[in-house]
Amino acid sequence: MKKDIRKNLQRLTSFLLGLYCSISLLMAQNAAGIDQATSEINSYVDPVSNMIIAIGAVVGLIGGVRVYIKWQSGDQDTQKAIMGWFGACLFLILVGVVIRAFFS
Repeated sequence: MKKDIRKNLQRLTSFLLGLYCSISLLMAQNAAGIDQATSEINSYVDPVSNMIIAIGAVVGLIGGVRVYIKWQSGDQDTQKAIMGWFGACLFLILVGVVIRAFFS
């Protein structure tokens, strides 16, 4: 009876030791993978942020021209168009800035 208990205790101990070693190895591999992914994401942040800001500038210019055309033709909803285009332009510029601030 005592031999069985001792044998089961040795099996349990070896199993727990193997499990601990496996988990620590997996956690070390995950840390290296996370570091690699972080460095790759950080390499893309500046170009993507600059591209979004440039798109926001182009949208602002296009919106300005369209609002000017509406204003010259005498449309009544010029103010609504100004707010829509200005909101879109502001959103794109803020997204570019927030992405840069969040990931850098």
